[in-house]
Order: sequence, then structure tokens, then C-alpha cells
Amino acid sequence: MSSTTSDAGKAVPGRLAAVYSKVQTSRVNISLPLPSVLKSSFNIVDGPPSSATGNPDGIAKLFPNLFGQPSVILKAGDSGAGAKDASLKIGVVLSGGQAPGGHNVISGIFDYLQGRTKGSTVYGFRGGPAGIMKGNYVELSTEFIYPYRNQGGFDMICSGRDKIETPEQFKQAEETAKKLDLDGIVVIGGDDSNTNACLLAENFRGKTMKTRVIGCPKTIDGDLKCKEVPTSFGFDTACKIYSEMIGNVMTDARSTGKYYHFVRLMGRAASHITLECALETHPNIAIIGEEVAAKKQTLKSVTDHITDIICKRSKLGYNYGVILIPEGLIDFIPEVQHLISELNEILAHGAVDETGIWKKKLQSQSQALFELFPEAIQEQLLLERDPHGNVQVAKIETEKMLIQMVETELDKRKHEGQYNGQFKGQSHFFGYEGRCGLPTNFDANYCYALGYAAGALLHSGKTGLISSVGNLAAPVEEWTVGGTALTSLMDVERRHGKFKPVIKKAMVELEGSPFKKLASLRDDWALNNRYVNPGPIQFVGPTANTINYTLLLELGAEA
Repeated sequence: MSSTTSDAGKAVPGRLAAVYSKVQTSRVNISLPLPSVLKSSFNIVDGPPSSATGNPDGIAKLFPNLFGQPSVILKAGDSGAGAKDASLKIGVVLSGGQAPGGHNVISGIFDYLQGRTKGSTVYGFRGGPAGIMKGNYVELSTEFIYPYRNQGGFDMICSGRDKIETPEQFKQAEETAKKLDLDGIVVIGGDDSNTNACLLAENFRGKTMKTRVIGCPKTIDGDLKCKEVPTSFGFDTACKIYSEMIGNVMTDARSTGKYYHFVRLMGRAASHITLECALETHPNIAIIGEEVAAKKQTLKSVTDHITDIICKRSKLGYNYGVILIPEGLIDFIPEVQHLISELNEILAHGAVDETGIWKKKLQSQSQALFELFPEAIQEQLLLERDPHGNVQVAKIETEKMLIQMVETELDKRKHEGQYNGQFKGQSHFFGYEGRCGLPTNFDANYCYALGYAAGALLHSGKTGLISSVGNLAAPVEEWTVGGTALTSLMDVERRHGKFKPVIKKAMVELEGSPFKKLASLRDDWALNNRYVNPGPIQFVGPTANTINYTLLLELGAEA
């Protein structure tokens, strides 16, 4: 077992590759392809000055040292950017929830520095950004990294959700950077983490420190993307894992002929996972939160839509089906958003009690809606809020709520003579199962290229950029490589009474090709059983290198 030590002197054991399965062993020993531009010398070509997604004046004030800097692209050439004579000291940190492929980003950074910068050192900060603030790190070596190559999880150095945002926390980060004499830090994370990376880059540059900061786009939710960053890593793998599981319950539904499977899928802020899994498996119903919000649908209208299809299927002799639900559904329903806002205000001024007097503080419409919820959901809506003051959506069992509400509506229709079928609901939540699987070929290659690109950007003296790899529908050798100015992705939002910079989440576009594809097919899927079981992720064979439909459609390819 490989091990190394932190500054605290504690041994840090690594994985033991000797106990891997044959699949894991076959994955750890493969070599990965690289975009051609990363295989030889290259030039860094600056684009035009950048602006911001929204409120450029506000972003310019918040980032005076970074705002306006250009995004860049790597072009083949004989620049000194590929010189081997400059050793670097680089730190890497995993921030936020896990996503398949994170270990390959670190492997890519390490391999770039080993190949291009003689004598370089890579430190892994343990437990997320807190590792930077506390100076808790491991020095990464070839032996230490080896068992993690092409493997799922974040356990090489583990992750965390801490933020570096207070003056004291920035000072702690500065002290660690100076102590380790860091030339750069790579932050591997989602939209919040990359916002934090940009703040760190701004702080270091403002203090004229040599430490530069580069981000990498991570989140299985798929809500960190733009023209220059076509997708976040982990999305491809997670959706394929969930789609296999959905395909399995579809076969079960068809086999028994008596169950409706209500499947809640990860994705609090956006419904990309639900949309992609629908395109992969063809469920009878796929609820897209962004459509619910755009049409200002009520909870009753969502329930009625599901019930209507169940009744139509019953007349065809089908008393079974599969329904996909995004994790954040209730956040998209305007009346529920209003209720939650009122509950937040009540909870902020003290806990609710069993007398129920606190309910009188709700407006009549919100009070009626609250009473409409099953008791278990009422309790979940009153749970302690997360650190951002949000309802902990993952703990609200929306799928069970909808089963109960559909049962109630079906009983009503049965008494009215409108329904004579049999309904049995089965609830599922597919969440953490998708976050740490063995990365698909696409995610393994994409992450390795992202890491290599991050190393190249730091080697070239860049800061405040997010590693960007494009042309993803083409073979890996033809992928483009660059870095996108983090400030160009930002807007300003008011949070907790203060204006804060945020990278805007990418939502499902109702005018986008993926949603339009779903919309063109879902009426057929609703009544006819077009189920597809894609099976487990493949690493060799005809489907091994396929990429998700969402990305294909967004890139203009026919899916």
C-alpha cells in the first residue's frame, strides 16, 4: 500500500490495487489518448477582452485585477510554453460533491508536470478547501496516484464543501500558498467552487503573490456549461449509471405488469439528468422542472398530468409504467416556491411547535397547499435548512408525495366512474449511486485532458481561467484545448442581504435541441412502451465510446 505524509506527519494510506476487480485492474493500466495540441509544443493565443454573463460593471468592481482578461486557446507551435526547464509547485483540491473522473483530472495535471517541467511537485489538499486553509496536504507521487487512475470516487484526497470567503480564511490560504511556495492551485469543482476559485485568484493577484489559480468544471448535474465549456465532467457517467437502473425497473414493470415506478433523479437546480436519462431510456413520463416553471404549473396540475396518462394507459390494458422526476421539482413549482419562502421566514424567527399556531402566519393559499401535502412531506419541508438557507431538497421524498397524491386522485376518478384500473406505486431515488462509478471512456478521456490543460495553463502563467476542452463530438485527437475567463461566466446575485458574484447555473433550455427532441417523442412514449434498457457502462465494443445525447444534440450532431 502506498502512503505519504502531511505536514502533520500522519501517514495517509492509498488504495491497494492488488485487491481490485478484473475490470478495475484493466482500467488502471490503460493509457489514455490526448488532444494532438497537448502532445507537443504549443502557443497560448489570447482571445478578445472578456466581459461577464450579467452585470459587467458589478463584476468589474468585484474583480478589478481579473475582469476583462481574455480567454485563451492552445495552438500547435514552438513556444517556450512547452519548455522542460521550469519546475513548478502546484496544489490541487477537490471541492463539492463527487463526480466520476476527478482522479483523472489530478492524474492529467501530474502527468503534464512530470513530462513538461522537470522536478515539479504536486500537493493534494485533503478534504476540500478546508485542506488549503488548514495546511492539510499530501505530496503526490507516481506510486500514490497509480491505483486511482481511471477509477471512480474522490478518495485520493477527498473533497469538502467549505468556502474560502472571509478575510481570515483568505489569509489562511495565503499562508499555506507561501509556506509551500506554490506557483499555482487547481480547483476542481462546480459553479460555486469555481466562483470561489476566481475569488482566490483575484485575492492572490491583488496581493502580488505568484500563486495562480485555475478551475476545472465538475458536476454530475450538468449545470456548469457554456459555449467554451460544453459539459461538466461526471455527467456522462452518472446518466449512464442511472439509465441502466431505469432500464432495469422498466423491464420489471413490463414483467410484473402491475407497478408504476416513480424514479427521482439527482439535480436540484436543473433537470439535465432527468432529460438525458429520458432520452436514453424512453419512460412513459419525464417531468422537466424548467418546463413546469415556464408554464407556471401547480402541484395539482402536475399530479393531474400524471393521472391522466395512467388512466389512458389503463384503457389500453397497461397498469404499469415508469415516471422520471427531477430532485428539485418542488423548487420549480411557483406556488411551492412561495410556500417555502414563507416557511423560511417563519423558521428564521424560531422553530415551529406542535400546537400549529405558527401555520396562521402563512398566507391562506400557502396554508391550503401545506395541508394538501402528505404528513411525511410536511415534516420534510420543516427540516433544518442547509448552510445557504435552502430547503434540503434531497431529503424531500417527492416521488412518494406524488404517489400518494396520484392515488388520491385515482380514487376520486374511480368513484366518478372515470377509472377502473389498478395502481401500485413503487418509489426510488437514484442519487449517490451515480457519483462515484468507474468513469466512462468519455469522462476518463475528458478529465485527463482537462487536467493536462490545467497544467498547461499554469505552466504558461495564466490565472483566473477555467480549463476548457471542446469539439467533443470528434475523436479525442481533434479536441480543442484552452482556458475560459472565469469572470466571463459570472453575474451578481443578492444573497443573505449582500451582492455576491456567482457563476450562473445552466438550466435546461426549452428551445434547445435536447428538450425539443424529448418533446417530439414523449406523447408516443406515454402510451406505447418504447422502453430502452441501455445496460451497464461498456469500456470496449461498439458502444464504448458513445457520448450522451444531450451533448451530441447541443453540439449539433444527430442523436
